[in-house]
Amino acid sequence: MDRYERILSLHRILKSARYPVTVKRLQDELECSRATAYRDLAFLRDALMAPIMGDGEAGFRYDPNEGERFELPGLWLNSEELHALLAAQQLLSRTGGGVLSSALAPLQQRIEKLLEEHAPGKRWPVERVRVIPHRTRNMDEQVFRIVCSAVLERRQLHFDYRARSTDEKTRRVVSPQRITHYRGNWYLDAFDHDREALRSFSVDRIATARMQDVAAQDVPDAELNDHLAGSYGIFSGAPKGWATIVFNPKIARWVADEHWHSQQQDRFLPDGRFERKVPYSAPRELLMDILHYGPDAQIVEPASLREQMKSMLELAISAYEH
Repeated sequence: MDRYERILSLHRILKSARYPVTVKRLQDELECSRATAYRDLAFLRDALMAPIMGDGEAGFRYDPNEGERFELPGLWLNSEELHALLAAQQLLSRTGGGVLSSALAPLQQRIEKLLEEHAPGKRWPVERVRVIPHRTRNMDEQVFRIVCSAVLERRQLHFDYRARSTDEKTRRVVSPQRITHYRGNWYLDAFDHDREALRSFSVDRIATARMQDVAAQDVPDAELNDHLAGSYGIFSGAPKGWATIVFNPKIARWVADEHWHSQQQDRFLPDGRFERKVPYSAPRELLMDILHYGPDAQIVEPASLREQMKSMLELAISAYEH
């Protein structure tokens, strides 16, 4: 364990300790000598101003009155955490993370410097983090910033919205509730004041966004979860039914490892097939996902969803007959 990791571990041990921690225990947990443990304690107390109390016999702990408030200054992470943070930064920058990747960019040099101190002479091989974007949409970064600010500052938002399904342009006044990242794209969950209802807006379809001085109206988390997360996919609304889909043995193991919904019910059938049940509201997204598996998936129920799938397949076939 290098010094950065020892200091971080020492801080965590003392912060969580209800009683004084002996030097022997610190030696064991930090995997260091007695002298090193004392040097790290001195550095934490004198250089980083940690509220350490105690002595070598009785042990050490943080002052109960100050320990809860004390945190290490700056960026103190172990090697694995630094690697994960850099990987996340690469992920965001290569998938068009926009404001998120640019917000992390100033940290990159600091993180790389800390990694170099962890392992002198070694370079972080960023080219080994490979991300292939899939079906992401172009988005106005300035709009994204305003939307995020309105969500976090709890202020109402005015914007023009052009629905993808109808291409109709409308003016919306909303109280932002959450910003949601789903399948590589961003959505705004908000209370629409004109329609007096919760709605989800695709951020890439928002234009001329302006944050207002009016406080946003908060919707209870339970209501948000029931309305926006209760059914399959990004489409809002309370579930209108449950779909039962059966996958053949060839594809069963892949589907079994996929997470579709927080309430999904899964089981393997005696013949090796795999059954999944999910709640859904608007069926289109669910149907499109099932189509992805072609002949390896079959909707068992409800009958109405089976008929919709049959109609979609017949239309698809007819397009190839002309």
